[in-house]
Amino acid sequence: MTVLERVKKLSKKQGLSLQTVAERAGIGKNSIYRWSTKTPSTENLQKVASVLNTSVAFLLGEIDNGSLDIAKKEVDIEDQNIIMTYEGKPIPPEDLEIMKRFLNGGTGNDRK
Repeated sequence: MTVLERVKKLSKKQGLSLQTVAERAGIGKNSIYRWSTKTPSTENLQKVASVLNTSVAFLLGEIDNGSLDIAKKEVDIEDQNIIMTYEGKPIPPEDLEIMKRFLNGGTGNDRK
């Protein structure tokens, strides 16, 4: 499996397009598509690996965990610098507030 194929599979599993992954990684929107004919830079691979929550070694095929499971990542729901997503789409702030109230023992229906 090539680097491009691994990126495609991980992206699809997370509900992201390659263009979205590239944008989140801060690289050109068509950069990943070019990896079918060009070798990506280590810097760009690291950026994409970070977006996909995997390692460069996995993307390069140096390690194989037997599947394309996504590593779990802990985040603080209060961290304003984190964009939380569900099925690849950002969770709206109002829904995050409902989630917070629910996690804190509320029903999620009670408004402030």
